[in-house]
Amino acid sequence: MAGENKNEKRLARHARVRKNMFGTPERPRLCVFRSAKNIYAQIIDDTTGNTLVAASTLDKEVQGKMPYGGNKEAAKLVGEQVARKALEKGIDTVAFDRGGFLYHGRIKELAAGAREAGLKF
Repeated sequence: MAGENKNEKRLARHARVRKNMFGTPERPRLCVFRSAKNIYAQIIDDTTGNTLVAASTLDKEVQGKMPYGGNKEAAKLVGEQVARKALEKGIDTVAFDRGGFLYHGRIKELAAGAREAGLKF
């Protein structure tokens, strides 16, 4: 444990959480990945392994409103966008998979944006 870097620790946390989290067709998994400059969100049905909905700061709709994707405002927009797309497909309840990241900052803002747009988790 002493020689591990931040990402290895995050991946270990993610694996520990994913052991018990499984996205079903009734309640798919909202998976979040955060990089230094962008944030990505996907809604995944793990029974078939399909991504049902995806949104990120690289999407044209988000880039038009927010030129830089590495801040809280951009994360909130991505949360709202993924929720809007999910509701269009009839998905209203998800299991939130924070990907081993702390529920703080951009991850928290993405979740808040998704909740405000009508997604339940």
